[in-house]
Amino acid sequence: GVIDMAHFAELDENNVVTRVNHAPDTITEEEIRARGLNVRQCSYNTKGGIHFDPITGEQSEDQSKAFRMNYPGPGWIYDEEMDGFHEGQPYPSWTLNRTNGQWEPPVAQPLDEEDGYLKEWDEASQSWVMNKPA
Repeated sequence: GVIDMAHFAELDENNVVTRVNHAPDTITEEEIRARGLNVRQCSYNTKGGIHFDPITGEQSEDQSKAFRMNYPGPGWIYDEEMDGFHEGQPYPSWTLNRTNGQWEPPVAQPLDEEDGYLKEWDEASQSWVMNKPA
């Protein structure tokens, strides 16, 4: 099953993820890289630097499984300096939290979702606005 699989992100020459593959967890990143593939191991159950139990969804007791901050997808970036994966910058005003690989807006997203509408970031006004259906 997925539990005993290791996940490896393949990187292009700019450290952009081209795809993520899984392999038996008996193989190491070093062994794959020795074959000439530019890969970094990643964790399917890691987000924001925290490993979550795949069964319960709760934060895992053993955080040693939290590889490289986030489970990446194609187009994500591997940052060697912080040894983690992050998405591309969503808006020019957002800054990368280099501790967890998450982009943060200059204004925190409001928690209330009155009327069931989601709030979206509006770069022009530098604020969160209601996303009303058409």
